[in-house]
Amino acid sequence: MATAAVSGWKRVLGANRAVWVTAAIAVVALIAGLLVGRFVVSPADASAASEAPDPGLVTVPVELGVLSNDLTLRGDVGFADSVEVTIDAASFGGAPVVTGAVPEVDASLEPLSVALAVAGRPVIVLPGELPAYRTLEFGMRGPDVVQFKEAMAAVGIGAGDPASDLFDATAANAVAALYERVGYAAPAGAEGAGEVLRAAQDAVRGAQQQLEAARADLARASGGPSAVDIRQADNAVSSAHRAVEAALAGKPLPPEDTAAALAQWNAGVGDARDQLALAQLQREQLGASVDTSAERAAVASAQQFVADAQGELNRAQEASLPQLPSGEVLYLTDLPRRVDAVNVARGQVLQGAALVVSGAALTISGGVAATDAELLTVGDRAQFDLPDGTVHEATITELAAAENPTERWSIVLEPDPLTSEQSMQLQGSNVRVMIAVGATAGEVLHVPIAALTAGSGGEARIEVVDGDPRDGERAETRLVVVETGLAAGGQVEVVPVDDEVDEGDLVVVGR
Repeated sequence: MATAAVSGWKRVLGANRAVWVTAAIAVVALIAGLLVGRFVVSPADASAASEAPDPGLVTVPVELGVLSNDLTLRGDVGFADSVEVTIDAASFGGAPVVTGAVPEVDASLEPLSVALAVAGRPVIVLPGELPAYRTLEFGMRGPDVVQFKEAMAAVGIGAGDPASDLFDATAANAVAALYERVGYAAPAGAEGAGEVLRAAQDAVRGAQQQLEAARADLARASGGPSAVDIRQADNAVSSAHRAVEAALAGKPLPPEDTAAALAQWNAGVGDARDQLALAQLQREQLGASVDTSAERAAVASAQQFVADAQGELNRAQEASLPQLPSGEVLYLTDLPRRVDAVNVARGQVLQGAALVVSGAALTISGGVAATDAELLTVGDRAQFDLPDGTVHEATITELAAAENPTERWSIVLEPDPLTSEQSMQLQGSNVRVMIAVGATAGEVLHVPIAALTAGSGGEARIEVVDGDPRDGERAETRLVVVETGLAAGGQVEVVPVDDEVDEGDLVVVGR
């Protein structure tokens, strides 16, 4: 069957040979013509093709939006003002063993927090800059006293006039109130002050008993007048003595010992003594006929013993007032504070830095060139990138020049409130910060700076294309005088003066 088919094709080709040859020649001619038309160019066509086409106008559309001149920098995220906390272990007397209240890392220390318990005593956190360097006692003066009074005022405890640097009875009583607030017993006064106080109280009672006995002896020795008269006169003398003692004891203490107060006190003492002299004179007149000089001398001596004993009692009472040990208070600035590291454990002896604390809020710190820093102020707002790609707000809180004018300024920003998860993700990272140093109040028309030209009077102009920019110089255009505003990122704000310009209009930036 295959042989028959081949024979058939041979008969067809043989019978129509002339037709097939003609068709093949036609096909070859067609292909040759196409190739010549594609690759062979006449001189006229070649000359026309070599000429440059008419140039069109280079244009861009007018845009509408907010223009912002942003300063970009990199900042490190972390907790600021990291400091090591050391405690005066010597003030605890014995071995400074940590007995409790050990904080956890990431814990927050606030005013009246107990940072540690050492030898059963608290280390109380208070606001302040000056470290506690001595135990405060009654009668001391200094800046540390002022700081203590200011700290007490900050936590709502009255400690006297903060402007006075005297640690007086009011300040000492504030110590007792402070320890009551944190749930610990207030520190006792000076060592042995309790025994001294009890002895002074006993001495006052003994002196008063001696005075009463001396007065009784004087009454018996006087004779003459009736017992009732003598008793009344003795009572008057005793009452006058007590008035003098009370007046003497009322001497104003610092800081109330002003000139006016002392003058008033002296006048009161003088009046009391005058009354005593009068009562004594009247009593002497009753016993003028009897020699009672010895008894009167005994009474005077007993009165002096009472005054001396009362003075010792006053001093003992002052010495027994609460003191503030330097090791039981920890002054920190910018509270609350975050605990970054804990270097002690319960049962260990306190030595070296017990804790490392920092600011409780995250901050972004970085550097900025001096020329850029002059455009910034504390309180300016900024933006930075969160790990998820969103933008978050922050505020400049510190801006400090470098000691060397050629070095970069330091800048610190405080982020707006963050979630705990965001804070954990940001801690220790480096972020991009954008600060707008100039921005329009809203959306404005703006064009590339290259679109501006100057008129004969120096006015700014833009050329708006109303026709087809592909027509080049033949295209229909108009010059529009504009007022320029903020320039940022190669764009400039424009406000038409005497013509209309709309968003999307084409302006010429080149030809």
